[in-house]
Amino acid sequence: MRLRCAVLDDFQNAATSAADWSPLAGDVEVVPFTTHITGEDALADALATFDIVVTLRERVPFPASLLARLPRLKLLIASGMRNSVIDYAAAEAHGVAVCGTASSSTPPVELTWALLLGLARGIVEENNALRSGGPWQSTVGADLHGHRLGLLGLGKIGSRVAQVGLAFGMEVTAWSQNLTKERADEVGVHLAATKEELLAESDFVSVHLALGDHTRGLLGPAELALLKPTAYLVNTSRAAIVDQDALLTALHEGRIAGAAVDVFDTEPLPADHPMRTAPRLLATPHLGYVSRANYATYYGQAVEDIQAFLAGSPVRRLP
Repeated sequence: MRLRCAVLDDFQNAATSAADWSPLAGDVEVVPFTTHITGEDALADALATFDIVVTLRERVPFPASLLARLPRLKLLIASGMRNSVIDYAAAEAHGVAVCGTASSSTPPVELTWALLLGLARGIVEENNALRSGGPWQSTVGADLHGHRLGLLGLGKIGSRVAQVGLAFGMEVTAWSQNLTKERADEVGVHLAATKEELLAESDFVSVHLALGDHTRGLLGPAELALLKPTAYLVNTSRAAIVDQDALLTALHEGRIAGAAVDVFDTEPLPADHPMRTAPRLLATPHLGYVSRANYATYYGQAVEDIQAFLAGSPVRRLP
């Protein structure tokens, strides 16, 4: 009997064309889901007949309660090699192998700069006005050269964002709880003494931290109040690092010049979510990882994971 494989959140219907699934043709039936499934009951019903599930990033949680309702599931594949919403102990207890794939840091770096530049130069507003017959020039762009870029996090992504900032002639400073002067010097940026110093002195602030106990709610009302009224905030990392209500308040009250976000507390974003209508906000639907090359890696290695599992030797095991 052929195994059945569900590919979740294939919004662009791109999974089966991004990689060559033909090596599995005789053994596995691949079924893409092009809409998001919300709620444990709906997931349990939709996935009841599947032996393999490929899940995209951390959008769909797999807690113990859901895994217990999927007795047919034997292989769960996550894009990337880190996933905080899978209960690994429960997966092991239910005999479910969990595997991952590689993930490139290049797409989120590029999207960070697309958002930052879009904010600085009013790209969306000016494009909309031009296409609709609106005013010819209505914004005055913010300069990057000679201005300060503050980075919360200087890891694999943050350090590459820093390099682009330096190429633009920006003063780049960075802070995180464990960041050392040696690491900052290695990247060629200034180490901020405190988070508060970075926020108060930066013209652009970009978040590049992993979500954890120490970073959840890292930027709350008090921290956002430190930003200059001319400052811009960019978050392509995790929504929970920035207090969403505090950010919405700052935008509505005009206490910062603007923000750009690619991550949200609920994804996909509900139609009536206040982020959809907030002023001074440039928002994208979690596109940080969405690129042709990354999809080729995700789904190409998902095929490899399935082949290895069928051969009895799973690869890229998580956690």
